[in-house]
Parts: sequence; C-alpha cells; structure tokens
Amino acid sequence: MRSAAATTGELTLRTLAMPGDANAAGDIFGGWVMAQMDLACGIRAAERARGRVVTAAVQEMAFAMPVKIGDTLCVYTDISKVGRTSMTLAVEVWAQRYLTHTMEKVTAATFVMVALDDEGKPTPVPAE
Repeated sequence: MRSAAATTGELTLRTLAMPGDANAAGDIFGGWVMAQMDLACGIRAAERARGRVVTAAVQEMAFAMPVKIGDTLCVYTDISKVGRTSMTLAVEVWAQRYLTHTMEKVTAATFVMVALDDEGKPTPVPAE
C-alpha cells in the first residue's frame, strides 16, 4: 500500500472520510483535512514533548486533489526541527482511495507546535 520513497514521515493518523465531512458534490471539506493534520501533529508533538502542546503556526498548504467520501485519510508526520520550546513538523496527507490500494498525495504543510507546562506557559522540550 505504501512505498517508502513515496511518503515522508511516520504514519500518525488514519481516518475515514464520511458524508458529514463533505460538501454536496462529495468532496471532503479542506478544513476537515486540516483539522486531521492538526490532530496528527498534536499526537506526534505531545509524544516527543512528553506533555501538553499547542499549535503555534501552520505554514502554506495547497490541495493537489480532492478527498472523497469513503477514502481513508493517512496523515504522515516528521519532526524536522526541535527548538527550545517548539517543534517544527513536516506533514503529508495521502488519500487511500475507497476500496483500492491506490494512494494519492492530497496536501502537505509545515506545523509549529509549542510545548506547554501545567500553567499554559511555554516549557522546554525534553532531550530525547
């Protein structure tokens, strides 16, 4: 299903695109796709930070093709940089087309996540 050369990063989230996530034409809303990317980044960054994280920034993203009802959305994340309190993640979204093994790249973006302490203030990301 996945070619090592095709995708970048670790498969962090898989979910099914449902009718409630789509417009009348059956295309999944871009905002829903972006929310799945944010969830995946939150999972990956929280694991790395061993604690709470928030999204600080999302850099440019463009959609190469639509996601359709029934497709499985596959979100890959790669922590490309770790700063003192922040992490930069490269994110790729691929659609596994309904009832096939066909994988098509839908979009990509860069997310910046910040580690927070119990009081909601930025805190250092621990060493690995």
